[in-house]
Amino acid sequence: MAGEKRLARTRNIGFMAHIDAGKTTVTERVLFYTKKTHRMGEVDDGTAVMDWMVQEQERGITITSAVTTAEWKGKIIHIIDTPGHVDFTMEVERSLRVLDGTIAIFSAVEGVEPQSETVWHQADKYRVPKLAFVNKMDRLGANFFETVRMMVDRLGAHPLIIQIPIGMEDRFIGVVDLIRLKGIVWDEHSLGIEYKEITIPKDLEAEAAMHRSKLIESLAELDDHLTEKYLNGEEISETEMKGVLRKATISMKAVPVLCGAALRNQGIQPLIDAIVDYLPSPLDIPPSEGTHPVTGEREERVQKDEAPFSALAFKVLMDEGRKLIYIRIYSGVLKVGGEVYNPRLKKNEKISRIFQMHANQRTRAEEAKTGEIVAVMGLKETTTGDTLCERGHPILLEPIDFYKPVMSVAVEPKTGRDQEKLAQSLEKLSDEDPTFQVRLDEDTGQTIISGMGELHLDVLVNRLLTEYHLEVNVGRPQVVFRETVEKEAEAFFKFAKEMEEIKLFGEVFLRISPHGRGKGIEFHSEVPEGTLPHECLLSIEEGVREGSTVGVIMGYPLTDIRITLLKANADPNHPSPLALKIASSNALREVCRKAQPVLMEPMMEVNIIVPEEFMGEVVGDLKARKSSVEAITPKGKITLIKALSPLTRMFGYSTDLRSLTQGRGTFSMQFSRYDKVIS
Repeated sequence: MAGEKRLARTRNIGFMAHIDAGKTTVTERVLFYTKKTHRMGEVDDGTAVMDWMVQEQERGITITSAVTTAEWKGKIIHIIDTPGHVDFTMEVERSLRVLDGTIAIFSAVEGVEPQSETVWHQADKYRVPKLAFVNKMDRLGANFFETVRMMVDRLGAHPLIIQIPIGMEDRFIGVVDLIRLKGIVWDEHSLGIEYKEITIPKDLEAEAAMHRSKLIESLAELDDHLTEKYLNGEEISETEMKGVLRKATISMKAVPVLCGAALRNQGIQPLIDAIVDYLPSPLDIPPSEGTHPVTGEREERVQKDEAPFSALAFKVLMDEGRKLIYIRIYSGVLKVGGEVYNPRLKKNEKISRIFQMHANQRTRAEEAKTGEIVAVMGLKETTTGDTLCERGHPILLEPIDFYKPVMSVAVEPKTGRDQEKLAQSLEKLSDEDPTFQVRLDEDTGQTIISGMGELHLDVLVNRLLTEYHLEVNVGRPQVVFRETVEKEAEAFFKFAKEMEEIKLFGEVFLRISPHGRGKGIEFHSEVPEGTLPHECLLSIEEGVREGSTVGVIMGYPLTDIRITLLKANADPNHPSPLALKIASSNALREVCRKAQPVLMEPMMEVNIIVPEEFMGEVVGDLKARKSSVEAITPKGKITLIKALSPLTRMFGYSTDLRSLTQGRGTFSMQFSRYDKVIS
């Protein structure tokens, strides 16, 4: 029972927004007014508590999601502050996966911006209920009602206005609470700590009455009991309105909208009230669903301390070489020294420490319970997206969707002796970030790092310098081409040589023909069985495969060809596998020259999501890049475009797409196949 009471008081929430909408500023105010911090941090000064990384303080942006816990009127609020830049959208994705509710923050000047759309759709994907907070009401050009209209047009949302502003731009002084029909104004001299209720200003009375009437009408449509009272003209109480609004928010039928000016410390306390009043506790969300790792049958976990333990690892942080793993506990209790089962690894791992986090500060705890978001140490092989559970009651929770990297650069240490240190440092960075990938290109010998965009890779390269004291040179990766043939041909090669009084002799007759795209190299023999010793046939195939690593045009590897061995002869008394291997390799070069060799380049499958009004410009740009558009699928206000594009023409595409779509387009790109170079 005590556990249920604690869960009913718990809120797991996050702040999400487009970059510069004021998300971290709002979070800092929430921490200050809940007395979690005693000094208000500012993003512009580099003093924001939640932006603790050096990179964040220098750039004035959030790069990594930060976790903290605050209390308000007896409620426990676990908070995740997420980045707003599109390059760090994975941080938002993995945070939303473990949250029960989120606050979408919009700038009253710009309204619904590109990344606002992205994070909104991410929240919809994980069915996370939302509040909306229209920030920067004090700024020149602020327009509260236009922002609400954009929420309907661009997001397809159902906003319910529960506050209207008193004044706008430099005349903004407070808000009207439409549920209680009271005005609230803040005392700027007290850093917004003191505020008072006032009667609604005369010039706003009619407007407030109209918006309250609309709110009651909207709520009545969502609840049968309220519909009856509304139609009968009965008075609807504040408690009834809040009850229906809470249900509508949790069921994602509506989004309550509030407003304020965080930098001037206005509007934050009512926002915290709305968080505890309307966003769900762990008891309000359905049981966690998953599958049994062995049988594949559906499993679920009720959010209770008494239920078998289950949690999801959603973030990894490297702390002086040790893994700090952030987890959300969905059921059961976790204790220091206890073991947890990782069904992906099929093994137990031990919990050595549990921490309550406040940005990068930590407080040790002996246990963590259902509904909590904590960080743990001791899990050596667990990574982002892994489920943790009891071996006796295994479950695989819904994983986190990872985005594929879309941009790559080559890196090398400035001094050769740092090569091993570079590999180790990059491995640690990729452990933290699932969208950051490292590979060694075997063809060029380059170390290639891939990420979500130019800023993402720039931050990672900077972290190599600031955190690992490693200077690197950064360059564009070299695109590796392939070669193939366009027609069928046959060729013969005879190798005869005497080496150290041993006669080497071998004759090979080959046919080459084009193979389907992506099929690679296929070799088969038409030489009757028993004609040649088995080891000689193996040597011929080995010679062919080795020969195929160097093409005849520019020396790139061959691919998508079928090679047939038609005939082979060796010295019947002293068959020489080496002679046959050399003959087959040379025969392959001869036959390739006859078979109309062509150069092939890597083709990428590109999936683009754009608002429908930009579809024409994006398709036109793709055609200019010699891309073939394979599908265009309208989905409400957005359009999905699938295309096949040459990699050589896709460098810098993220920047070009943003400029084409006013920053509102996103894309993912992955290797599809090699195809003929388009001139």
